[in-house]
Amino acid sequence: MTQGRPLLNRRLAEFGTTIFAEMSALAARTGSINLGQGFPDTDGPEAVREAAVRAVRAGHGNQYPPGPGVPELRTAVSEHQQRHYGLAYDPDSEVLVTTGATEAVAASLLALLEPGDEVIALEPYYDSYAACIAMAGGTRVPVTLRPHEGAYRLDLDELRAAVTPRTRLLLLNTPHNPTGTVLTRDELAAVAELACERDLLVVTDEVYEHLVFEGEHIPIASFPGMRERTVTISSAGKTFSLTGWKIGWITASPELVTAVRSAKQFLTYVSGGPFQYAVAEALRLPDSYFDELRTDLRAKRDLLGTGLAEAGFEVYKPAGTYFVTTDIRPLGESDGFAFCRSLPERCGVVAVPNAVFYDHREQGAHFVRFAFCKRVDVLEEAVGRLKGLRAS
Repeated sequence: MTQGRPLLNRRLAEFGTTIFAEMSALAARTGSINLGQGFPDTDGPEAVREAAVRAVRAGHGNQYPPGPGVPELRTAVSEHQQRHYGLAYDPDSEVLVTTGATEAVAASLLALLEPGDEVIALEPYYDSYAACIAMAGGTRVPVTLRPHEGAYRLDLDELRAAVTPRTRLLLLNTPHNPTGTVLTRDELAAVAELACERDLLVVTDEVYEHLVFEGEHIPIASFPGMRERTVTISSAGKTFSLTGWKIGWITASPELVTAVRSAKQFLTYVSGGPFQYAVAEALRLPDSYFDELRTDLRAKRDLLGTGLAEAGFEVYKPAGTYFVTTDIRPLGESDGFAFCRSLPERCGVVAVPNAVFYDHREQGAHFVRFAFCKRVDVLEEAVGRLKGLRAS
């Protein structure tokens, strides 16, 4: 029946079950506080949720929406890019709606890569990047972000050295999951210069664009020579605390949008019709919404970060995202997998080992990621439980 071959495509054989499924199941089984997976424990703005209800009742999006996305959302995405970054995109030819950012990444890589093409990604990286590169037949080339003076930094010399004649694409993520790094203007300018010099495409995951606590988010597409070679990805999930809706988008030149759409149409084709109308309204919320979101999450970051430091972790303060990375060696630990699997029994908290985000597992072996996108009372309870580590 199987001709002696494994059932799973060999390109995916190395990945197994995602760590998020494993750790979330562990949280449910032990009744632990789940600070592993990055989803909020409160829903997004009521006005946005009501907009989805109105759309369903009015019959907007209940049947297949247009392949590129509903015009209302594409226009709202275009307006968002202009309003926040001064980037002008034609909603008809330069915006494509996707099933979350994960599909946007997958469709972009499937469209733009040929087997054997090299893709440079900043390590540690979100686990779907590696799987998507593999499915596209590409070869991933990690460039490692390393801790320096309390934060993670990109080594630009290492990045330049990683580019070869086979390099097709740079896969960026800023603000960066899991480290919380926000690439600076100078770093992005250097990356842009390299991309132009070596004629590289750039796919940039910017889903945490509104969750920046220090510094600023600058789209790399805004740098000279980058607009025509960059696919910019974002989504509603993180910005509006509606991760289950899975509404994402890309903005890019017409040629790049056409290429990505050619792959995307054979994945989900379309999805989330009523939610698309609601997200169009969400993107037009006043600046005060985005300011309050940042203020709230900054306070939660500081609450959890302080608690982790008091519990004995070395804490790398994130400049953005939902996550804080810690070093477990001050606790006498060195194996992040073993630590995270024992943590629920030790103190009733779930975290994620950063090693799963590395090709070079040894580089991330002693780092562990916690999510702070939870209610204050949940974070306070988690902090209280974690303090017991010093005594265990």
